[in-house]
Amino acid sequence: MGNLYDDAGEARPEPSGDARLPGPHRERTFAAMPPAHGRGFAQTWWGLAWLQALADSALDGQQVKQGRRHARAGAVGAVSVRPGRITAVVKDRDGTPCRCDVLLQELSEADWDRFLDLVADRAGHIAALLDHDMPPHLVEDAAAAGIELLPGIGDLEAECDCGAWDHCSHTAALCHQTARLLDEDPFVLLLMRGRSEQELLADLQARTAMRAREVNEQLSAGAGAVEPAAAEGIPAAEAYAARDILPPLPAPPPAVDEPGTAPVLGGGTDPAPGVDVTALEFLAGDTAARAQRLLADALAPGHADTPPQTALTRAQDAVRLAAREPDARIVARLASGSGRTARALSLAVRAWEYGGVSALAVLEEEWTPDPAALARATAQLADAWEADEPQPQLRHDRNRWTMAGGGAQLRFGRDGRWWPYLKERGQWAPAGPAAEDPAAALAAVRGGEEEAG
Repeated sequence: MGNLYDDAGEARPEPSGDARLPGPHRERTFAAMPPAHGRGFAQTWWGLAWLQALADSALDGQQVKQGRRHARAGAVGAVSVRPGRITAVVKDRDGTPCRCDVLLQELSEADWDRFLDLVADRAGHIAALLDHDMPPHLVEDAAAAGIELLPGIGDLEAECDCGAWDHCSHTAALCHQTARLLDEDPFVLLLMRGRSEQELLADLQARTAMRAREVNEQLSAGAGAVEPAAAEGIPAAEAYAARDILPPLPAPPPAVDEPGTAPVLGGGTDPAPGVDVTALEFLAGDTAARAQRLLADALAPGHADTPPQTALTRAQDAVRLAAREPDARIVARLASGSGRTARALSLAVRAWEYGGVSALAVLEEEWTPDPAALARATAQLADAWEADEPQPQLRHDRNRWTMAGGGAQLRFGRDGRWWPYLKERGQWAPAGPAAEDPAAALAAVRGGEEEAG
């Protein structure tokens, strides 16, 4: 690639005639980020998918680990992103700079045309992009149309001054730093695939306006003549596009700031046998609070694109109700009705407060990960600690890893996250919320051990 550094070791700019240089608005440069000690490089699902593509593409896992250490130490300089390529200077531990590039194939014009059409067809896709979000159903819709937005195995190609023909520690460091950028802005990925944010949004605006005009013309031309098929309705996208000429919808109900006050059922008349007035008043108050929360969710932006929540089982709902801290008699009934002891319900409430249904499942379910999930979990554990850090001794049983000495435990959830546990009075008790990084989860456990000590 030639000498890209001056005598001071700084990167030289590429020649202005390089055909790879993009036009206006098609290159973004991000300043060097500070070290990333004590946190993962990706929190979003698309950032994690990017790092998985690196792991699947690199032939040498040790280079990936070394690259992660470079990135953690802040060795990656400013990152330049443009169609098909990301570039940065990465310094070795001795300070030697290496210019490295990671290449990702751009989408074809036909691919972009199909992608923009499917985004324009769904208002939820447009709203998500405007909110700098990349919902899974957008990527799934694109994949169904033959468009792969996220990189897969072998899609991330590497070039580096160090002479490596595969991913080296420098390109691996650049990929880890890029995951942090993707977390903050998925338009970084779309720019690598060939379109800047300005280009993409301008194209979407033009397509949406054109579709609205077409619908207006069709409705104007067909006024007074209704085809038989029209009685079955028209696509929602067309109705939304023609909203300015259709009769207005009823106004949404007003927001309710506070739930209604539960009624007081005692009135001097004795209740029927078996009727617990206190429990009924508690349930009425809970119902009012849930109704207020459901209405707030329904009025929130993006609600139409949010999948409905799975209904709770009776056992799960008993924990939710107990978490509202009713009086002791109601808690006892909830424990008995859900088949739990008082201690088991107390632990379930603690798990619920850390993470709802997911945390409750981790507490009460013991399962064996399939070989692929087990391999990922084992790799995460192996990579969680730096080479110069002491690694804890962990004993593995199904989805649980117990520290030597038996006082602390990590549980691997079905969602791929790690949950910390401590032994209390002979039982495993939730010790904190989930973490993507097992080392971070274990740090919470150790902190709990120190407080208990």
